[in-house]
Amino acid sequence: MRALLLAGLLGLILSLTLTPILIWLFKKIGWGQIVRVDGPSTHHTKRGTPSMGGIGIILSAVIAYFVAKLVNGEPPTYSANLVIFMMVGLGLVGFLDDYLKVRGQNTAGLRGIYKVVGQIAVAAAFAWAALQDKDVFGLTPASTQISIFRDTGFDLAKIAPESWGQVAVWIGIAAFLIWIFLLVVSTSNGVNLTDGADGLATGSLIMSIGAFAVIGFWKFNQACDIANLTPNCYNTRDPLDLAVIAAAVVGALIGFLWFNTNPAQIFMGDSGSLGLGGALAALAILSRTEVLLVLVGGLFAISAGSVILQRGVFKISRAITGTPKRIFLNSPLHHHFEEKGWNEVTVVVRFWIICGLLCLAGIGLFYVEWIYGSVT
Repeated sequence: MRALLLAGLLGLILSLTLTPILIWLFKKIGWGQIVRVDGPSTHHTKRGTPSMGGIGIILSAVIAYFVAKLVNGEPPTYSANLVIFMMVGLGLVGFLDDYLKVRGQNTAGLRGIYKVVGQIAVAAAFAWAALQDKDVFGLTPASTQISIFRDTGFDLAKIAPESWGQVAVWIGIAAFLIWIFLLVVSTSNGVNLTDGADGLATGSLIMSIGAFAVIGFWKFNQACDIANLTPNCYNTRDPLDLAVIAAAVVGALIGFLWFNTNPAQIFMGDSGSLGLGGALAALAILSRTEVLLVLVGGLFAISAGSVILQRGVFKISRAITGTPKRIFLNSPLHHHFEEKGWNEVTVVVRFWIICGLLCLAGIGLFYVEWIYGSVT
């Protein structure tokens, strides 16, 4: 508990200290935001605002975690290191994209295919490592079973009949990798698409990652090796440390939001959105609440879904009628409401409310499942 509180506090202090330094540095070297030409016209004034603030968030969170563990006299755990690996790995992919944008002074950045390849490479390394290093109870950080509130028993590794021999093994490996790729790529890109209004992605991540801090802490208190008093205890590897790293990230995000709220003095950029989206996916995978991520990270799913719908309808209508049609005035969805005349602050606060309600619903269902027994 002490490490959890200390990690959150240190993350906050470090972010409040480091972010102003990054604002000064990025202004000095000219690393400013490149604004989409087809975005809302009100965003054109943001051109030149320092970007890549995600570097400060990630650094603050990582340092806060390790210092908190050191002060508490505990070694870092394998599971928390996996979250850090995902966050830093995807943060580096995002940094390369950000750097190419500011160097070329355009919104092209890293080509989409290369960005996805980078995400898949990090996710593949994460997936392999997450099935290694069994603890004394034989638990690995991740499981090949699909999970909702806990493992469901639907094992991707056994999706093919055993009679198929080695082919069944390879099919199982492929199914697990595809599942991890889907979770990581969709979540990180969902956060990336949501990061289009001052404070929107930052505030939403505070709530979503904060929800996993609560889930991790609860799973620790109800772990089968500690409180084997109920058939609904949890077999989750290092749940408390997942809460600690989540708290460190939340603290860093709160500190960053001080400078990122409207009018933003700095943006997190792809360095932050991809890295923190990856951390969110990693927390869901390692806490064995993968499907619950759809609800807890629901706002990011809505943003990504609006873009997919917009592009899909545009292409299909153009192919059928020759005249492209659009569902929204602009996408992602928050830009649609800005185009309708909503003030940016109004859009952000209302989307925060939606995100908060989705997170509360996710935690509520998680608690209900614990009370009434395994429904999975």
